[in-house]
Amino acid sequence: MRTLFVGAGATGGYFGGRLAEAGRDVTFLVRPGRAAVLADRGLRIHSPDGESVIKARTVIADALDGPYDLIVVAVKGYGLGAAIADLRPAVGPETVIVPLLNGMRHVDALVAAFGAGHVYGGVCMIAGTLDDDGDVVQLTGLHRLAYGPLDGGADPRLAAVGEALSGGGFASEPTTGIVARMWEKWLFLAALGVATTLLRGTVGDITAAPGGLAFAERVADEAIAIGTAAGHPPRAAAVEFLRAGLTARDVPTTSSLYRDMRAGRPVEADEIVGDLVAHAERLGVDAPLFAAAYTSLSIYARGRED
Repeated sequence: MRTLFVGAGATGGYFGGRLAEAGRDVTFLVRPGRAAVLADRGLRIHSPDGESVIKARTVIADALDGPYDLIVVAVKGYGLGAAIADLRPAVGPETVIVPLLNGMRHVDALVAAFGAGHVYGGVCMIAGTLDDDGDVVQLTGLHRLAYGPLDGGADPRLAAVGEALSGGGFASEPTTGIVARMWEKWLFLAALGVATTLLRGTVGDITAAPGGLAFAERVADEAIAIGTAAGHPPRAAAVEFLRAGLTARDVPTTSSLYRDMRAGRPVEADEIVGDLVAHAERLGVDAPLFAAAYTSLSIYARGRED
């Protein structure tokens, strides 16, 4: 399939880069500045297994040639509006759009822009960042994708999408249960963000501190309660993963929210934490730690704008 990755940051650059490295037909839709970096240095991926340098095919919005069979949207939530405007010429009658954004609000925006028949759900699990040179840094060995129709029904395009997103050395799973996976990832990511941004430390720092383990357990309890009340209770394996991730000892695990805060970058406060706080308030779920984290993140975000 002719595949367009919208964004070549830590997420899009990693998964798209691995697929391009494996010979898949991948083009990256990027801003001119990012295109210049990739042309100069190549798409460099630093992982626990070593470094790869990939010759990335890029296109800027003004030169976009469509349609594409598959579009993978890998931008931050605050960049979604611009991405939607940019990728319109790439959408044809049978194009599948797989978003790898955090939270759930992006689904409504994409469906409103392109129609439900074009939009799948998607989940990525990776800890990554861009370094000062613009290289992708994979922080741990975790790297997997899941994707599929939002309505949970059969779609004849799913097999081809699965083929296009496989072969890159990471786990890649087509599924008809993607909405449940999206909620489970959201709850985990939000809980990790709440813990690390409120206490300004890694998971290992938190669990080693007095009261830290109990704090982590309360954050996990709030996340599970919100998801359950919203009609998306996490499965037993997801609950175990969430609790283990928040209560691990001697680990340097952080969240993208915390890493972005420390670097002075914009944060996805509304998409990751704020929307869950709104669910809790609407459903009468007591979630004081989530609410406090959202207040703190909002203060940070406003401070960046001043």
